Amino acid sequence: MALARQYSGGANGNRSLERGIEILRTFRPGVDTLGNGEIAERTGLPRSTVSRLTKTLVEFGMLDEVRTARNYRLSAAVLSLGHAVRMGSPVLKVLGPLMRAESTRRRLNVGLATADRAMMVYLESIRYNSRPTLRSIVAGQQVPMELTSLGRAYLAAVPDADRDRLIAQFRRRSAAATKALIADIQKSIRAIRRDGYCAVSWQPGVLAVATPIVLDGLPIYALNMSVQDVEPNEVLGAELGEYLMTFAARCKDALSGSPDDTAEPQPPRSQTQRRETPI
Repeated sequence: MALARQYSGGANGNRSLERGIEILRTFRPGVDTLGNGEIAERTGLPRSTVSRLTKTLVEFGMLDEVRTARNYRLSAAVLSLGHAVRMGSPVLKVLGPLMRAESTRRRLNVGLATADRAMMVYLESIRYNSRPTLRSIVAGQQVPMELTSLGRAYLAAVPDADRDRLIAQFRRRSAAATKALIADIQKSIRAIRRDGYCAVSWQPGVLAVATPIVLDGLPIYALNMSVQDVEPNEVLGAELGEYLMTFAARCKDALSGSPDDTAEPQPPRSQTQRRETPI
């Protein structure tokens, strides 16, 4: 389905640059190669424009051409940009070690994400499981904003007008964005405003809690903790929420330059030895 998007370049933008970025965005996990026709369909751009821009992206090393199939795939240069984000992020430099220590201490998963349009993208994902095959959520992976605790924490922190715009995108994007789903999103937002966090179980046997991280001069982040192989309930949600809010306060202090290294109690037995499941 073509995107209903205008490429005007804005007051100070560049129309060709916008279109080139949209072409790069069409390559998603699970999409190995795309041809000009497929890219045109996904972006809503004329095929002649796509052909010209893919040629330019190949020349500048952002796409590799698969000549045998007349298709394109993302080049290694794009991967290097993602690596540069992770290595250069001052937020990850501060919070990464704290998240790893907290995951080990609590024996649960800890994640940090921010928005990419109407999706959430993980900046860091610490999975409490020693088996690599079960570490299915990694940095750079996207999850639906409307379905996840991370996304709802983000929605609770943005201005009303931005939230309304995003909810409108959910409705256009998926038939699953029913009145019941929107009502559930609003319920999560109310919980964050009341308790500081929301609890969401959008996969069987999985419970995640999340809270927004809002500091001057930084994008809005969402921090979450999650466990699996559990029967989600209010008691467990409150327990995780208490851990999360204590840890979020430490994270905010650390980002503000005043870390609090106060020791915290070990997790209860009910949170040990849980199997990895995507959150």
